[in-house]
Amino acid sequence: MKKIFNILCIGLCCSAATLFTSCNDFLDKHQPQGVLSDEQVKTSENAEALVISAYAIFTSAEDINSSFSMWNFDVRSDDAYKGGNGQNDGDVFHQLEVQQGVLTSNWNINDMWQRLYKCLSRCNTAIALLNVTGDNFKMKDQRLAEMKFLRAYAHFLLKRLYKNIPFVMDENLTYEGYNELSNTEYTNDEGWQLIIDDLMEAYKTLPEVQADKGRPTRAAAAAFLAKVYLYKAYHQDDAKSHKVTSIDRADLEKVIEFTNPSLYANYGLEDDIHNNFRPEEKYENGIESIWAIQYSRNDGSTYGNLNWSYGLIPPNIPGATDGGCDFYKPSQNLVNAYHTGADGLPLLDTFNDKDYDKSADNADPRLFLTVGMPGLPYMFNPNFMMDETSIWSRSNGTYGYYVSLKHNVDPALIGTYLIKGSYWASSMNRIVFRYADVLLMRAEAYAQLGQTAQAIALVNQLRSRAATSTQMISDYPSKYGVKFYIRNYNGSYDKDKTIKIVKMERRLEMGMESERFFDLVRWGEAAQVLNKYFAEEIPHCSLYTTAHFTADKDEYLPIPLSQVAASNGHYTQNIGGW
Repeated sequence: MKKIFNILCIGLCCSAATLFTSCNDFLDKHQPQGVLSDEQVKTSENAEALVISAYAIFTSAEDINSSFSMWNFDVRSDDAYKGGNGQNDGDVFHQLEVQQGVLTSNWNINDMWQRLYKCLSRCNTAIALLNVTGDNFKMKDQRLAEMKFLRAYAHFLLKRLYKNIPFVMDENLTYEGYNELSNTEYTNDEGWQLIIDDLMEAYKTLPEVQADKGRPTRAAAAAFLAKVYLYKAYHQDDAKSHKVTSIDRADLEKVIEFTNPSLYANYGLEDDIHNNFRPEEKYENGIESIWAIQYSRNDGSTYGNLNWSYGLIPPNIPGATDGGCDFYKPSQNLVNAYHTGADGLPLLDTFNDKDYDKSADNADPRLFLTVGMPGLPYMFNPNFMMDETSIWSRSNGTYGYYVSLKHNVDPALIGTYLIKGSYWASSMNRIVFRYADVLLMRAEAYAQLGQTAQAIALVNQLRSRAATSTQMISDYPSKYGVKFYIRNYNGSYDKDKTIKIVKMERRLEMGMESERFFDLVRWGEAAQVLNKYFAEEIPHCSLYTTAHFTADKDEYLPIPLSQVAASNGHYTQNIGGW
């Protein structure tokens, strides 16, 4: 079955409308292919070509330093260390990790802005041509819905990063018109609503099933709507701060509406969570994958449409992944979070009081599917046993010896599902919305609404699945002495305790999936949680000695200097003294 992200095309421009919008100094202009009449251009074939081009940009425009998975920017969270060969290896990301020395002129801040506005340009170019394509194109409405979905996705990624962004909602906007846009025209609440408006159009039109993998379905639009409403619910509309000033009940009710199980008849939880992070075709686009960025191999090109965005993450294993860069390493704090007590439950308030000891302590099985640890097989392959040597830490322990498992591929699959080019790549899809996230969003909304029993029941669905997620690690207790022990929550819990339970379960289930930092900002807890984390992590990562998170500044990236300079005075820098 065709993967829609795999096909690249050359865009066309026409005299019927200005078919590009873009970032000030990074126009994604579609060059004319000869002189064409309006009617020659307004064809279903050209419209489909531009739609495919819009899909393709979400793989072709990202790279190892600007991954749309956002792992590069999740190093700001308590889930992960930057990793690599020391603080000067990717120094701009080190600055983000310790929240010190970040400059508005840093290349990575502008690079991500440019790449995502290029995605918006492709979406709007396709929308503009679809709008003038004749009604005889039977897929017109559906393709418009798909493009509104993709436009919402690009705006969503931008808004989580920068908060105050210009929204490019007019697909016929000229270059001069773009320069008149303001990044503070809309309040935070209004910005989320613009994204919701695009998604509602998609939701009303998209089919239940798509023949091409990668095209969003109605369930994907529902999951996306739930996520945006959840962000919108935590109001941050104080112009002088990033504080959460209130939590909106109506928005939470919308989260409940768009996570209704009836909307997800074709989806559910995998029997084993690890199935979501395997590259083999039999596991990709499984029952839990609601919408995923599609990658492939053996599609006729030299390297295929491979996932290069994780290329910096593999460790440097001699004779196997030589050249692995060892970035995005799980933190000790994350490992400690999987420690369970005598009741099989997380140690909600005390998990970081003592570092987890795999030879003595109980643990949630998800730990061993998320984090590679010394004394255990890397990627479940006993031919690659992890230890505390430079093989497993290019920084010789500065960032510890843990390795991410959700992003990497078994070295036994080199040449098939793991390919070496300039960096390492695989054909493994990146799931954007999975059903577990739908359950967690629903649980969070229920918890905030005080419907605690419903929230706990959803958490227990995930914990029950976690308990049986042992296909790859079933022999770990007998071979390596680890202790799996996980139980469901029983009894009644008040609202505050239930919220704490749901937030912890979200961290455990979504660990190393680049959601954590954005969750902390959404909850208004980033400064409190991260400054405590920095202080506790100094013995494990000495680079945190100078780390400090400044509230009402570090929650969002600054607006890039070059963009402010090119905006003709229409952009306002984010608060916080940038």
